[in-house]
Amino acid sequence: MIRTNLSTRPFYNERAVHLWLLAILLAVAAATAFNVSRVIRYSRSDTELAMQASRDEARAADLRLQASRLRKTVDPRQIDFASAEARQANDLIDRRTFSWTELFNRFEATLPDDVRIIAVRPKVDRRNGNILTINVHGRSIEDVDKFMENLEATGAFSHTESKEERFNEEGLLAATIETTYVPSTPKTEATGGASKP
Repeated sequence: MIRTNLSTRPFYNERAVHLWLLAILLAVAAATAFNVSRVIRYSRSDTELAMQASRDEARAADLRLQASRLRKTVDPRQIDFASAEARQANDLIDRRTFSWTELFNRFEATLPDDVRIIAVRPKVDRRNGNILTINVHGRSIEDVDKFMENLEATGAFSHTESKEERFNEEGLLAATIETTYVPSTPKTEATGGASKP
């Protein structure tokens, strides 16, 4: 075994180690610079957002104060009065669009010979439409029932029911009929027992 160093000058691979150390040092420096720039950027953004949030909170508090002041200046009686006026105007518009001619044409097509209409009172209901209260006189309960069936058969009347029935001093059945009227339903008129001489 040879124990002597055969080279006149020993070779150390120092340059490669220095290059690797320099590359690692540059990578660490770049990562540190990147992290520092991000921290600065995010802290600025956080400061701006905090300032914006405080401005928004101040604005919201101001708006709440203004709304409170405005609520105090509004008179609830004026609001109720305006609401009542609007409801009345809407009712008048709904009544204006109600066609009495169409309604009486339907009555004429469905009214049996032994039944007379005494009075008709419409009431506009926002949910159900036109509610009609019809007072009739008939010779018998069957005649009034036939009239109610004829109304239902047109498709323009629904939920037809007799609210009150009594015989008057002339011996005729006086009945109060309530029904929901939807004039836009285009169905064929009832024909059974509805023809007029």
